[in-house]
Amino acid sequence: MFINKSHNGTNNVIGERLAAMRREAGLSQKKFADRLQLLGLDVDKNAIQRIECGKRFVTDIELVYICRALETDPNSLLKWK
Repeated sequence: MFINKSHNGTNNVIGERLAAMRREAGLSQKKFADRLQLLGLDVDKNAIQRIECGKRFVTDIELVYICRALETDPNSLLKWK
């Protein structure tokens, strides 16, 4: 049976790391969503909140934009514990 959840039951594996990296960059969820919108990704603060708490799936396209906004590479967000 296929399970579409991470090891801890969330809908993505980047949520916790994204929250930590966003805070390290000194960005609120709103400011981070604004930055993503400027890059061309249509997300709002609520989407960021849902990603960070693991309630929302993240597409590969969204991952690319998130990495651009944080000036990092996907491997830094995709580390699996």
